[in-house]
Amino acid sequence: MGLAIRAEGLVKKYGPVVALDGLDLAVPEGTVMGLLGPNGAGKTTTVRVLTTLLVADAGRAEVCGLDVSADANELRKIIGLSGQYAAVDENLTGYENLEMVGRLYHLGRRFSQGRARELLERFDLVAAADRPVKTYSGGMRRRLDLAGALVARPQVIFLDEPTTGLDPRSRLSLWDVISELVSEGATLLLTTHFLDEADRLADTIAVIDHGRVIALGTADELKAQMGGERLELTVEKPDQITAAIRVLSAVGSGEVVVEEHSRHLVVPVSGEAQVLIEAMRGLDGEGVTILDLGLRRPTLDDVFLTLTGHVAEAGPGGDGDGSAADAMGSAGEPASERRKGSRP
Repeated sequence: MGLAIRAEGLVKKYGPVVALDGLDLAVPEGTVMGLLGPNGAGKTTTVRVLTTLLVADAGRAEVCGLDVSADANELRKIIGLSGQYAAVDENLTGYENLEMVGRLYHLGRRFSQGRARELLERFDLVAAADRPVKTYSGGMRRRLDLAGALVARPQVIFLDEPTTGLDPRSRLSLWDVISELVSEGATLLLTTHFLDEADRLADTIAVIDHGRVIALGTADELKAQMGGERLELTVEKPDQITAAIRVLSAVGSGEVVVEEHSRHLVVPVSGEAQVLIEAMRGLDGEGVTILDLGLRRPTLDDVFLTLTGHVAEAGPGGDGDGSAADAMGSAGEPASERRKGSRP
């Protein structure tokens, strides 16, 4: 299996802000690579470089064996792109939008018309095909935009935060469409700050922070880096947190993370049922009232927090070209909302 996408040492700066800082990627043909990170991490900039919309300051990249800079014109003929915001003409109908895309690709009138009808059916937009797009819902616009990215039957498809702004039902519908594309052998590069999306869709996940890849692997491989399960506890009163930290520090195998506003504590553990019994005994001995207590496997949220020190989901929108430092700052919780308890 060859590589559909290869990037080596990509650097991109916007004035003093470094958006990409030596980023490397390798995506095998027929797979889905998920770029996971908060706003400002460099995801959208990566997509823009790989789709010829931006020129990197340093490094090199190839898509389908074509250099993204030297072979830009040829490359644009064989890739598809669906950005964060639906790139559709609101005054045209859904059918007219897709037929126009085909004509822009120089696919001919007959092919473009047939392909438009085919995609409208595939994306469940037939009933709205002859309505102006300005009458479409957000989910319909996203489906139409993704359909537009597929008009020329691209070998590689770039999806930049495709479900941003969608309601849960529309997200699930779009996930189904993406899964269909994968089953048909397409190669996808998917950027997201939704951890469940990366877990569900990606064969391999590259965790990006401050413009570079800081971890790479399958979802299970990344979770395995955390080692063991997590013991989660919610106490009744804020003044019981300190005592709970003492108990969890004694039974856990790592630092205790505390969310003070919710009185919620988490610690990595090993030993499963036995450690749960020990924790309950210790908490009872300290007079701590428990509202909720349980064990769970580590999630991608845990992985990202451990790797970067801040959470991955940062709200709608993408990297943009503004201050990466500002965006990263908004992605994490306020310092007052989290503290770490250490062993006494």
